[in-house]
Amino acid sequence: MQDNAPPASAPEGNLRDKAYRAFTDGLLSRALRPGQFISQRELVEMTSFPLGAIRELIPRLEAEGLIRTIPQRGMQIAQVDLSLIQQAFQFRLFLEREAIALFAATVSDQELARIRGAHQEMLDRAEAGQDPALLEEAQAVDWGFHDRIIDALGNAIISNNYRVNSIKIRLIRQAQSRLESNLVAPVMRDHMQVIAALERRDPAAAVETLSRHIRNAQMRAMGL
Repeated sequence: MQDNAPPASAPEGNLRDKAYRAFTDGLLSRALRPGQFISQRELVEMTSFPLGAIRELIPRLEAEGLIRTIPQRGMQIAQVDLSLIQQAFQFRLFLEREAIALFAATVSDQELARIRGAHQEMLDRAEAGQDPALLEEAQAVDWGFHDRIIDALGNAIISNNYRVNSIKIRLIRQAQSRLESNLVAPVMRDHMQVIAALERRDPAAAVETLSRHIRNAQMRAMGL
């Protein structure tokens, strides 16, 4: 038997999970666009996974609101509209407000120092200008900070649902849900205010500064 051969009884769920990641990667890389109609065969081609795995994946995507099936037209990628923006950001705000208050009491000084250092580096580079690698790295710092706050709860149900909602937020007006070069410094400064509240172990201030940051992001997503 070859060492790299998959076990004969490997669960189909493994394929579904990999196909799911391929699908969400396609959304975030813009290979799939909000509102786009797509067939099962096209998903097979895009993900390189078999039709059986795609068919078993579809109910999950429908349940999470990432696609919907329209009779006689096929499957449609989630459309971005005002309702989606309001609901996605409201969901995010509810979760992160609770999570940041607990994070203020549990995060270690060492971790806070690492978080501050990563943000300060992004801010310094943004203020210096002319850094082609900055945007992608700053986006990773931004998303990583929010994910860490949620994951610190140690609740897989919350983390999983938060990540599904994050996919929707990152779809919203695509470019506006990602950092643009001129937004890196303001977003890092917003985060620095949250970090300062965490360093003071002040949950009320952490909730207030984080809430303001999320509402700012929502206003940008709405074009306001």
